Amino acid sequence: MTDLANLKVKIFADGADKAGIIDIGKHPLIKGFTTNPTLMRKAGITDYEKFSREVLELIGGRPISFEVFADDFSEMERQARLITTWGKNVYVKIPVTNTKREKANATVERLSKDGIQLNVTALMTNDQVREVSAALAGGPHSYISVFAGRVADTGRDPVPLMSEALKIMKQGAPKAELIWASPRELLNIFHADSIGCHVITVTNDILAKLKLVGKDLSDYSLETVQMFFKDGEASGFKL
Repeated sequence: MTDLANLKVKIFADGADKAGIIDIGKHPLIKGFTTNPTLMRKAGITDYEKFSREVLELIGGRPISFEVFADDFSEMERQARLITTWGKNVYVKIPVTNTKREKANATVERLSKDGIQLNVTALMTNDQVREVSAALAGGPHSYISVFAGRVADTGRDPVPLMSEALKIMKQGAPKAELIWASPRELLNIFHADSIGCHVITVTNDILAKLKLVGKDLSDYSLETVQMFFKDGEASGFKL
């Protein structure tokens, strides 16, 4: 296990709650931010641009990714060209395909060649990484978000996949950085760090567990027993 002070992977906060963004943004390990339409909807956001501009005022110039929400590629491109004007630290999230499974590679390539910083998102295979890397080649610094947590949800080990993705990107898109997206547990931070992944996104609930790193396991065992006893006593159970 790596000491937190020695982490090389950058931690980006993932969310759409302004109060949560302010709170998590105070943590010294948070180097950037991401959000998406699903998180925005859960947070009750109704004015996309107003919310985005307010968040930009809160994060102090750190990178942030805002996602397009169209399914038509021409409309995606229009939205991307608008979103990118909101700030030099803005990256535009483009999904790897639309809902019809049509690839976004041509759109990604056009935007990238025009100097727009992208975060191509929702990738889960290295064939996708290979194609997206080719589309980003020659463009500005961008991100490729591979949803390692969702890969793990299918019973597959994401570590070999992410390691191979790094090799593909080094050859195909050397200016791009790999994001370990949708982690499921704090240990994923150390997984990402161990293979040289550039960025991992975290939510508030995972970040809250950082205080447990290096905790004495005997003490943690005792605290768990104490919790069970306290809750059993408070419940007034009788046999």
